[in-house]
Amino acid sequence: MALVGSYVGLSRSLVAIFPVFLLAWLRFGIAAVAMLGWVRRQPDEAPLASHERVLLFWESFLGNFLFSVCMLFGVAATSAVAAGVVMACIPAAVALLSRLFLRESISRRVSAGIVCAVAGVASLSFGHAAAGGSAAPDAGPWWGYALLVAAVFCEAAYVVIGKKLTANVSPRRISALINLWGLVLVTPWGVWQAVHFDFTSVRGEHWALLVFYALAASVITVWLWMRGLQEVPAPQAGVFSVMLPLAATAVGVVFLDEVITPAQAAALGLALAGLLLATWPSGHTGNARARVYPE
Repeated sequence: MALVGSYVGLSRSLVAIFPVFLLAWLRFGIAAVAMLGWVRRQPDEAPLASHERVLLFWESFLGNFLFSVCMLFGVAATSAVAAGVVMACIPAAVALLSRLFLRESISRRVSAGIVCAVAGVASLSFGHAAAGGSAAPDAGPWWGYALLVAAVFCEAAYVVIGKKLTANVSPRRISALINLWGLVLVTPWGVWQAVHFDFTSVRGEHWALLVFYALAASVITVWLWMRGLQEVPAPQAGVFSVMLPLAATAVGVVFLDEVITPAQAAALGLALAGLLLATWPSGHTGNARARVYPE
């Protein structure tokens, strides 16, 4: 989650250089080369069932393709700090989707957490208007925040679907297959933007940042997350996503010279309070260990 937060923040530098679909295409392409050896089924794995193939598509479409598009366009329109605050709503969104699709009950504590998270995002998005209509330098348009919220629910769907997949498919193969689906989905748009892009204008340090982004976003974090989901119940795993908004905000402040205002700090505090209320483990954890494949 710390790596996800760092590349959410650093992606603001990349979208200033690469068009969004070209950036996503290059990311998936670099990761596909890195994970070539992970695609093939291992001897101890069962063949993919038809419902698992469907889940792999939706895992990639929502968690890779749509999340990347919404997040990249959203952070380009707002700021890394704003993205960090909005991303703090992921655990609350996971709780909602678990209730809707897995029929899991939502406790009073989780409900209070959702309220805090929504209040944090609302204070960030509309606080400037309430202050007399003057926007801060890093205030973005409403649709930028809407895209970030859409990215939150894409990531929440990714968590819920991923928990189901790790019961029968190894984390390495999940990582490789959903990345390949992402590459297929974004290729037409990526090629279209590549034709009109001047690659000679990209400096060496930007290529290095792109490689880090690709490996962190599609290889390392996906494998770590799927491997962790084999051992940890999804609600408990959600608490670790606290590192995402913290890392994204830290990157914006430390590396991108963004300034965190008191209003943003308060919004972040509300969102993080909601995150902890919604996902902090209770006394009963249940048995969430799935079949573990050697990695």
